[in-house]
Amino acid sequence: MKLLFDFFPLVLFFGTYKLYDIFAATLVAMAASLAQVVFVRVRHQRFETTHLVTLFVILLFGGMTLLFRDDVFIKWKPTIVNWIFAVIVLGSQFIGKQTVLQRLLGSQMQMPASIWKKVNVSWGLFFFISGLLNLYVAFYFRTHLDEQIRTDFWVNFKVFGLLGLTLAFSIVQMMMVARHISTKPPES
Repeated sequence: MKLLFDFFPLVLFFGTYKLYDIFAATLVAMAASLAQVVFVRVRHQRFETTHLVTLFVILLFGGMTLLFRDDVFIKWKPTIVNWIFAVIVLGSQFIGKQTVLQRLLGSQMQMPASIWKKVNVSWGLFFFISGLLNLYVAFYFRTHLDEQIRTDFWVNFKVFGLLGLTLAFSIVQMMMVARHISTKPPES
């Protein structure tokens, strides 16, 4: 259920884009992201970092998209969000005793620190590469085609391609770490 809630703004963005245009979809995604953050705050008395990062970036880049009536800004948004996550995840390799993924998931599964570091690097690189893929599809893929067709393709890639890649990567990661998960606390 949480996964569906996390993708709520994306689903509304996609539906609105299919019914109207990129500018209406951007406005709806901005409103949905804000509603998502407010709902989590009211319901759980806390903020989700991923929702806050996404909200900040979509308000900034979505706002510029609407202000300048230019979709180039909203096409940058997935890259910026992924790269922010890449910096946070990879940066946690060097800051603190635990990686960010270990801090987030360590209470749910026990693994050796060396495995946490490998998983952390894998996710950091995944976020970085996802950002690059978004840039490629948004600005360099099939440049000979009509701009509207390219935007249609980018929206489909953003919704289904990046989401599919994330799901596939998550499954592969879980299969790789499953053998390292322990039910007993790690030794110091």
